[in-house]
Amino acid sequence: MRIAAVDLVSNTCFPALAAYELGYFKAEGVDVEIELVSAIGSTKALRNGEADAMIAGSVFDALTEFKDWQGAKVCVALSQGTPWLLTVRADLPASRGDVQALRGMTFTAAEGPDLAFKQMLRSGGLDPENDLNIIDLPGAKDRDVSFGVFAAEALTEGKIDGYWSNAMGAETAVSRGVGKIHVDVRRGDDPGDVRFATCAGLVSTDEYIEREPESVDAAVRAIVKVQKALQAHPTLARKVGEGLFPPEAASLIATIVERDAPFYDPAMPEETVSRMNAFAQSVGQLSGPVPYEQVIAARCVKLWTE
Repeated sequence: MRIAAVDLVSNTCFPALAAYELGYFKAEGVDVEIELVSAIGSTKALRNGEADAMIAGSVFDALTEFKDWQGAKVCVALSQGTPWLLTVRADLPASRGDVQALRGMTFTAAEGPDLAFKQMLRSGGLDPENDLNIIDLPGAKDRDVSFGVFAAEALTEGKIDGYWSNAMGAETAVSRGVGKIHVDVRRGDDPGDVRFATCAGLVSTDEYIEREPESVDAAVRAIVKVQKALQAHPTLARKVGEGLFPPEAASLIATIVERDAPFYDPAMPEETVSRMNAFAQSVGQLSGPVPYEQVIAARCVKLWTE
């Protein structure tokens, strides 16, 4: 199974990376290759047949190539809830969660996650187009770049006032003393319902699920088992980090995974999918409501609780 990923230095998609590095995929009898691609290129790789599945920090990324969930389905959640945090410079004189304090400042967000960032700003009473600056960082879309870690460098260098990224990107700046977490939607800082906008997941095409059902089942079983293992023993994350991450990120990952462990839940019930689709529709990624069965690979549901 060829799996495309947009970020290999990620706590959000970590269960898939851990299943690979710790041998859970192999133990289930599926041979997995994980390849890093650029920006939201994992969705394009899936559409073009260059990948059999993708690990997505946001499952709604699939909608950029699979309109209205036609031709692709979510097989398992890697982690629950919108995974991105807003990190700001450490000297920002504002209370955590105060969105109005961001007015006039300069931020960056990756393509795809920026939809949730802008919606969070709107919910907090700011116009993302006029009340602050959201910029692209040169080099951030290169193939071998982890966006959050790259943005932490830009914050360290004073190029931006903050950035929207996963917890690895946030923790990088916090551990250096140059940044602090200002908004974490999954943990109550959400001024609206952005925490329900998406989740990380493994997505495959209808064609591959039909052609290789046993491989899909094996991959899902591996992810479910490693999620349980990480919840019970978060220190396993350090071994994965040492095998896959650069040194600074490897030193941080066990702490992040221990914090994130409650979110490592494979299930995507109908309420979760309904809220996710409502957000996708609100930002123009989905043309209208679609049934649960059009989003979720039905054969995988029973595997979430085995």
